[in-house]
Amino acid sequence: MSVLDESRRHVGGDGEMAQRIRAFDWSMTELGPIERWPQSLVSVMQVVLASPVPMVVLWGVDGYMLYNDAYAVFAGGRHPYLLGCPVEQGWPEVAAFNHRVLETCLAGGTLTYRDKELVLLRDGKPEDVWMDLYYSPVVGDDDVPAGVIAVVVETTERVLTEQSRQHAEVALRLANERLQLALNTGAVLGTWVWDVGFGTVSGDERFTRTFGDVSQRQVRDIGDLLSIQRVDPDDVEHVQAQMLASLRSQTPFRAEYRITRADGEFLWVQSSGQWELDAHGGPHRLPGVLIDIHERKVAEAALVQLTATLEQRVKDAVSARAAVEAQLRQAQKMEALGSLTGGVAHDFNNVLQVINGNLQMLSAELANHPVAQRRIATAAEAVRRGARLASHLLAFARRQPLSPLVVCPRQLLEGMDEMIHRSLGETVNIDTIVPDDLWNVLVDRNQLENALLNLAINARDAMRGEGTLTIAARNVVLDGKPDNGHGGGGDTEVGPGEYVCFSVSDTGVGMSAEVLEHAFEPFYTTKPEGHGTGLGLSMVFGFVKQSGGHMEMESVVGRGTTVKLFFPRSLEAPCTDSPAAPGGVPRGNETVLIVEDDADVRLTAVDMIAQLGYQVLTASTGDEAKAILLGDARIDLLFTDVVMPGDVKSPELARLATQRVPSVPVVFTSGYTRDEIFHHGRLDPGVTLLAKPYRRDELAHKLRSALEGQSRGQATPRSALSPYENESPSCSPAESASSSSLPSLVTPQSAAHGPRDEEGQLPCHVLLVEDDAPSREAMRDLIEVMGLRCCAAGSAEEALERATAQRYDVLLSDLTLPGMAGDQLALALRRTQPHVHVFLMSGYGQCADVDPLLNDVPVLQKPLDALALGRRIAACRKSA
Repeated sequence: MSVLDESRRHVGGDGEMAQRIRAFDWSMTELGPIERWPQSLVSVMQVVLASPVPMVVLWGVDGYMLYNDAYAVFAGGRHPYLLGCPVEQGWPEVAAFNHRVLETCLAGGTLTYRDKELVLLRDGKPEDVWMDLYYSPVVGDDDVPAGVIAVVVETTERVLTEQSRQHAEVALRLANERLQLALNTGAVLGTWVWDVGFGTVSGDERFTRTFGDVSQRQVRDIGDLLSIQRVDPDDVEHVQAQMLASLRSQTPFRAEYRITRADGEFLWVQSSGQWELDAHGGPHRLPGVLIDIHERKVAEAALVQLTATLEQRVKDAVSARAAVEAQLRQAQKMEALGSLTGGVAHDFNNVLQVINGNLQMLSAELANHPVAQRRIATAAEAVRRGARLASHLLAFARRQPLSPLVVCPRQLLEGMDEMIHRSLGETVNIDTIVPDDLWNVLVDRNQLENALLNLAINARDAMRGEGTLTIAARNVVLDGKPDNGHGGGGDTEVGPGEYVCFSVSDTGVGMSAEVLEHAFEPFYTTKPEGHGTGLGLSMVFGFVKQSGGHMEMESVVGRGTTVKLFFPRSLEAPCTDSPAAPGGVPRGNETVLIVEDDADVRLTAVDMIAQLGYQVLTASTGDEAKAILLGDARIDLLFTDVVMPGDVKSPELARLATQRVPSVPVVFTSGYTRDEIFHHGRLDPGVTLLAKPYRRDELAHKLRSALEGQSRGQATPRSALSPYENESPSCSPAESASSSSLPSLVTPQSAAHGPRDEEGQLPCHVLLVEDDAPSREAMRDLIEVMGLRCCAAGSAEEALERATAQRYDVLLSDLTLPGMAGDQLALALRRTQPHVHVFLMSGYGQCADVDPLLNDVPVLQKPLDALALGRRIAACRKSA
């Protein structure tokens, strides 16, 4: 006997499911090969496969599924996946139900359900179904329940039909109830009967009150009946047609039409009736009822009008909701970015203050060393650049301390005219449109000038140095509704009121919608790497928002960009400029209490203030400072950081200082002002703030002004900003330059000392490539101090040109360069000078993206560790 014959003996029939069961590999399940199935399972499967009713067998504790052709139809898209599958896995959405079935039946029990409601997944979607289910245990060869046989009859269609019938009965009952209520209310104008044979009409009391006594009126045709009811002439033809149609079809008559009241006003009514026919099928009587439907018809007319405009109203509502959601997402994103950048600026300014303070002191101590002064000046310029970067971050975070004054826009733009022309060059045509009747605005003049200049420079770059730039100002009145036409990111929270709008338009390349959406985010730029920080627009955005205004941007690719700045109107007169503070570095001998939690910043402040002649007391927390202020120590001035750890904050320290006798003046310092002394975009009244990083002379003037009861911060708006935003040109190098000692890693050798160093080696030639000029000069000095010969280039192309005439031992190149990148320069140089040792530099360190062919080249983290660089170069010389 063949395997097929044996399987047919076990599982009879040639139906689809019988063939599938015989073909299934049951050895992979607990049932084992089909030839070894117990007789009890074989017998029950023969019954199941022969049944036209959907049946399924769940065998074993896991309920492996075996079913017939009818059940396969019921299973739908799950067939044939269900065959041989545990039932809880095959029907996961009703796994708990099937688990209970298995437990009950394998324990010898039975289960029956009528119209059992379940939720099954059909075509991937949940669907409510109803079924009659019958579950019985199947006894194995050992007389112990080994499986479950289930009969599944879906009753969904019958249940839904029954539900529909019940709903219809309920609806009919409610309709009858409403009809009875209508008949018992004032809505019924009366009932009437037209006796066609006698040609008379009669009505009840309510009908008589509405139309008068009609019992004596002769009614020859439908027209007479309608005349009695005072039907509007425009509706007569329609009502006659409705009556004749109901007569021909022997169906109930119903019509809605207008009647004329005694006062001349029309009233909408509904007339309903049923023709009674004589023995010959002709009309005999027509009883009917008349109902007042005037309010409903008026409401329907209003609804029709409402529906006619529904699509537009829905579109408007969806558009408004999308605009609000976009505003919320933008506000949340910008707020999160603002918190992040503000915190970064705070820590960055603390680092810069330590560097700057030490450089200032070194400059004073090394006043007679020109070389040192030059290096200190280079480092000081780097600090200034860092301070400007931090200032931009604070502007975006809306944490820069503003000193707003009432400004006349016309005077401001006229004063900027020469500076803008000088900044943009002669190839850019500049049009200025400024009317005479411009309103005044309350803004920080310096920051507004910086913002407009920044936008002008961005416009020049977008026009690639040639085109027309239009700077305009105008008065506008806004209604507070969001303007969805500006086409991009930025500020859409527009408060109603009177504004002055500054606009900067260019004829440049424009921006796509995707670029426009991110244009105001910090560090987002479309310029090549190394040619822009991406902070310009974000700084302007933060300043405008902090000033109580808002910002819009419109741009079309290929046609240009327009940026608009809106500032609230001020009704006050413009302020006059304050005189400049006198020069010189004032000194003193009073006692200053310094409160600063950062140890390095605190030590630097102590050194700087002590060099100015003052006595110094220090505290690292607000709690320590409070104890000193409440003690007997002499204190002439409190110099405190704004953000302090501990329970006692800087405003509390200031209050304690002013309560001492005599009152102690307070000077705040911070790299990141917060709400303690900073509200609504400006410093609190009477607050003196020295922004980090500060210069030695700036600190001296602040201390002296506070001690003498004068606040230069109020008299001069620039004083609250970073001193490097508007550096005074009169500062001496000793007061403005800063640097730190450079390490001597190799005994310095010059050309005068001979061609070899003290170890007998030839001088090491280094090719330095750095596009940033101050960094390049500082690094060249560093390399030469190590006793190495250095040739510096500002680009890869310049470096390759120099390499044609000189052999180099070391290439030290920035990775990001204008034109050819640093790694490609290294590959090109190695082709002509394979012996050269290559070092690449990047602010990303080892995470920088470098050509795979240079996997042996170290990438040094900027800023460079001078000692590490010296050791690496020394190792290269020894291995050469």
